[in-house]
Order: sequence, then C-alpha cells, then structure tokens
Amino acid sequence: MTSSDHLRLNHIAGAWHAPAGAKFQPKRNPGDLTDVIGEFPESSADDVTEAVDAASEAAAAWSRTGPVERAEYLYRLERLLHAHADDLAHAITREHGKPLRDARGEVARACAITAFFAGEGRRLGGRTAPADDNDTLALTFRAPIGVVGLITPWNFPLAIPVWKLAPALVSGCTVVMKPSPFTPLTAALLTDLVTRAGLPTGVVNLVQGGRTAGEALAADARVRGVSFTGSVPVGRAIQIAGAPRFLRTQLEMGGKNAVIVLADADLDRAAAAVVHGAFGQSGQRCSATSRLVADVRIKEQLIERIVASASRLRVGPGLDERSDLGPLISAERLAACEEAVAEAVCDGAVLRLGGDRPSRDTVPDGHYFRPTVVDGADPGSPLAQEEIFGPVLTVLGCDGYEDAIALANGVRYGMSGTLFTRDSRAMFAGMRDLEAGMIHINRPGVGAYPHLPHVGTKESQAGPAECSAETLDFYTETRSACLDYS
Repeated sequence: MTSSDHLRLNHIAGAWHAPAGAKFQPKRNPGDLTDVIGEFPESSADDVTEAVDAASEAAAAWSRTGPVERAEYLYRLERLLHAHADDLAHAITREHGKPLRDARGEVARACAITAFFAGEGRRLGGRTAPADDNDTLALTFRAPIGVVGLITPWNFPLAIPVWKLAPALVSGCTVVMKPSPFTPLTAALLTDLVTRAGLPTGVVNLVQGGRTAGEALAADARVRGVSFTGSVPVGRAIQIAGAPRFLRTQLEMGGKNAVIVLADADLDRAAAAVVHGAFGQSGQRCSATSRLVADVRIKEQLIERIVASASRLRVGPGLDERSDLGPLISAERLAACEEAVAEAVCDGAVLRLGGDRPSRDTVPDGHYFRPTVVDGADPGSPLAQEEIFGPVLTVLGCDGYEDAIALANGVRYGMSGTLFTRDSRAMFAGMRDLEAGMIHINRPGVGAYPHLPHVGTKESQAGPAECSAETLDFYTETRSACLDYS
C-alpha cells in the first residue's frame, strides 16, 4: 500500500476503513477523462451507522472540552492547511476542474474561515440578565446540539466543508462528513489534516458515497442536525425526511442571480463584474451571475463589452495556468447547458456568444463549454428561471429601476443580488428591495467574507446562515440558568 492509498477509504473512529460492501466508484478528472484519480468508496447505510456510532461515542467528552481548547485544534488545522496549500489546490483542480489560481484562492479562503472560527472559541458565550428575585444570577449559555451530518457539494470541495466543519467543532459537536462523490479526494485530504491536528478519536468521521449514504445520514435518529449545500430537491427531501423527529436543518440551495445595470452605471465596471460573475469557475457557483437585467438604453453597449471580454477567455484544463475557464463537472451538466441554450434559441432568443463546446483540437477530452451569452429570452422561460450551473448568461432588458427590481426578484431563488448605478438613492433602495440574502452594489455579485453571513432567501436558504457568527445558532442551542445564592 502506498502512502496515499488510505485516502481512498472512509475514515471512522480514528482509522481508515474500506466500505462495508467493498464497493468503489472510479473518479476521473473532468478536464481530462484519461486521467483516473482513483476509486473511492460507494458507502452503504452500514458505513453511515458505524460513523454515527463513533461520533455518538465521542460526543460527551468533546462537548465537555472547553471552547478555548477546542479552538486550539482549529488553529493547528489552519497551520496545516497553509502548509499543504499546494497539494490541496492541485487536488481541487484535478477532480473539480477549476483553474489552479481559483483553487489556490479556495484554499486561502478555507484558511481564513478556519482562523475566524478558531477566534470564536473565546467569544462563544451567552449573556447575563436581571433576575426578578434577590440574590439570584440569571444567565444564558450555548450548548452543542450533538452529532451533526455535513453533506457538502463539489463546487467548493474544500471551502464549504471547512465552513461547516470549523463552527461544528468549536461549538462542541461531533461530525460525520459526507462529501460529493464528484470530489472525494479533497475531502479525504481535509480529513487527513484533521487527524494530524490531533482531534480525539471519533470527533470527525468521513463517509464517502452518494445518495444511499446521504439518506442514511439524514435518517439516523442520533444525528441532531444536518447542514447541507446543494440542490433544492435534495434539500427539500432532507427537510421532509427529518420533519417527524424535528431534525435541525441548515440548507443552502440554488440560485438564479441577477445583476442589474441601470442607465447611469459605469458600463466598463459593470461589464467586468458580469464577466467575472457569469464565467468565473465556469458558472458553477450558487452565487454565479446567471441573469443580466440591463436598462434598454444601455443594453446593447453593455452586451458588446461583455461579449468582447468573454470572447477572450481561454477555455482549457485547470492545471494549465493559461486557462480562464475549466470544464464542467460532468457530462450531465454539459448536456444540460447545451439543451437549455438550444431550447431558448429555438423559442426566439438570440445567441450572442458561445453556446457550444470548444474544438477538440484545443482542449483535452473533457466536459468543456464555451462562455455563452443569450439575449432576449422570455423572462418566464426555463433559461431565465432555472439554475443552469454553467457559463451561460441570460440578458433581459428593463425600463428603469422598478422594472429592473421586478425582473430580478421574479424567480423562486434569492441567493445573490447586484446593482450597478451612480444614483445613491437607488443604491440604498436596492439594498431594501432586492430579494436576496447577499447584496452587492457596484461590485461583482459573487464571493463573501468569512465573517459575513453566506445566506439566501426564498428557496435558496432554509435555516441559519453559513459562515459568520450567525451559523453558531445552528450548531448550538441556547439555554438559560438561574442560580439562587442566598
């Protein structure tokens, strides 16, 4: 066995284990399908039960460990993430496909998130309150909820697991992680670093696999909370499955994010932000700019700027430092992009850029799709309403502020909302009127700071925000105490 063979196993109760059914699935590089990364566990319900056993056994001792001491493990983990940043970035790019510079940025963000939540170890308190009775102390404090299941997606295979894992640990919860089967290696590398940080046996467990493992984790009555990032249908299924036992859930789901550009906006600045938001990471972000709502008086000028900039973007493998866009994660996502664009064009929309795969002479055998701009789709069409999760921008024309807000809000999602204008009144009105959890004014509509909530509205979010101190409301429950010292 080579030194890395253990990374292709589950990690339960402090040791690496083959799945109970001895089933494995191959994982290939989506940017070069000849590159087989390895075979990873297709775990069963029995594997999940074993992991929950371990987390349950470790829960009491870990909850009694003070938050300052728990935070020390996170500081160690942060140092390990820094020390292994290059290995992590290459693993992210190889199994996800995103350009290496984006993967490096993701590692840096994971480090910042870990440091932030380590600092929360000294702030994880309650409050004192006046008592109705004399010689009585009234106070509140936080208590961990117990075992939590963390079900994470493939588009940020390090940052999102970290922004769930770090607050869970500092809160005193024990963890069973179930990453996406598209990005198992990054999750295994993270788990390996967690063990090197010295966390007690059973505090963090890793179960690889797909739907079977995820359903088993949500169904286990000992799991007190499930934090999930992914699609609306899966989030809804978790909510329904856990409802009979009042399972605590934190669900971050889809987005159909709009950038509004009013007639008075700086068009060069707006175009640069739209290109970054729509085509960065090949549009595979929950906060990606998938709709542009542009005032009809400047729409054509803006489209020309966007098309000129996007046409210069280089599509290619993420490990090639010259690439601006990597592949999509799978053949299914590639086909979904092609079909959505073709349907919109068939219904009368105008293709202004892309809409197809790059030439096979220019890229390896992988799931590549060119940056695409579609103008004039019906606002109620699937392309304008449903998450595509690819490098596809839909342009909608509007007539002034009120029309723009109505179009931006006219979807069932509410992850990110962005407004470009020089009018200070419109800026503040936009902050009030946009139905989105994360609002940006005159800046790209993607990205969030580690200490600010990562959150949506409507069908984009259910439960407490992620990142920020607000997420501790998911991993802890507030208790009150009254002490008579007379």
